[in-house]
Amino acid sequence: MRFKNCLVIVIVSVILFSCKTEYKFNLNTPKKLKTNELLSISVTEKNNQPIDSVQISIDKKKLTVNDDLTTTLDINDYKLGRHTITSLIFYTNKTKKITKTVYFLADSEPAIYDYKIVNTYPHDKNAYTQGLEIHDGFLYESTGQNGRSSLRKVNLKTGEVLQKTDLDNQYFGEGMTRFGDNIFMLTWRKGIGFIYDFNTFEEKGTFKYKNSLEGWGLTNNGEKLIKTDGTERIWFLNPETQAEVSFIEAYTNKRKVEKLNELEYIDGKIYANVYQQNSILIVDAKTGKIDGVANLNGLKDKVEQHSQLDVLNGIAYDKATNKLYVTGKNWSKLFEIELVKRK
Repeated sequence: MRFKNCLVIVIVSVILFSCKTEYKFNLNTPKKLKTNELLSISVTEKNNQPIDSVQISIDKKKLTVNDDLTTTLDINDYKLGRHTITSLIFYTNKTKKITKTVYFLADSEPAIYDYKIVNTYPHDKNAYTQGLEIHDGFLYESTGQNGRSSLRKVNLKTGEVLQKTDLDNQYFGEGMTRFGDNIFMLTWRKGIGFIYDFNTFEEKGTFKYKNSLEGWGLTNNGEKLIKTDGTERIWFLNPETQAEVSFIEAYTNKRKVEKLNELEYIDGKIYANVYQQNSILIVDAKTGKIDGVANLNGLKDKVEQHSQLDVLNGIAYDKATNKLYVTGKNWSKLFEIELVKRK
C-alpha cells in the first residue's frame, strides 16, 4: 500500500511538473488598423511563466522591444495591406517562433469624383481594349481575345488604325505601355509578355512574370514598369530585366479592392480601371492608399449598343496637353473627360 501511495505521488508530481513547464505563448496584435493609428505588439505566456527575452519584427525588419516584452510602431509611412509580425521567444534554453498577420488600412475614405465630357472621338467597336496610351498625339492601344489580340497605333481624332501587329491566336492580349524605344505588352494567362520596337512594332523579345501570375494592366512611372494581375496587388518591374521587384496593395479605409485592370500613371498616382465596374481608382503609388474613386456611370450608355459591347476599360493621359481619355471594350467612342471632385 505504501508503495502504491508513493507511486501515485510520483505520477501526480510528474503531471503537475509537466503542466507547469508547458509554455503557451500569445503574440498580441490587432487584426487590422488604420495607418494613423499606432501598432501595439506584445508577447505573453498564458500561465505567466517566465520568458527570458523576445525578438519582434515586421516583414523581417527588427523592432525595439521594451523590458515588458512590448513594442509600438508608427505605421504612417508603411504600405497598405498585409504585413507579417514575427516573434522569436527565448525561454528555459529553448526558442519558439510565432507569426501573425496584420492588415494596414487607409487613414481616410477616398474622395469621390464625377466627370464631364470635353470631347468625343470615334473608336473601333471591334477593339476589345486592354491597354491605352497617348504619345505625340497618337493613340496606342492593345486589344484582347484569342484570335483578335493586337497592338495598334491609332489616329486619335478619326479612330483610323494606322499601324497594327497581331498576336498569335494562342495569346489573349492584355495591357501595354511604352518605355523608351520599346512597347511592353502582356498576355493574360500564358505568363508571358512581348517586347516590341516602338516605331516599327517589330517583336524584339519576350519576358515572363512569375509571382504576379496573370497579366492584366500595364503602365510605367519612368523608372519601373507597373503591372496588375487581377488581384489587389500592383507590381513594379525592372524595365531592363522585367523582374518583379516589389508591389503595393490597393486598400481603402475599410477593405482591399481587387480586379485592378488597365492602368495609367499620372503625377505620382496610379489610375486603375476595376474590372466589371464603371469606375476608376486613384491609387497612391507609394502606399497603395485609394485616394479617390471616379464614378463614370453613364458613359457606356453614350456608345453604340450592340451584342459585343463590354465594360469600361482604357485610360490614357496626355502629359503635353493635360488631357484624360477613356474608352471601353468594344466601345464605338473614345471620350476626353475631366474629373470633378464631388463636394
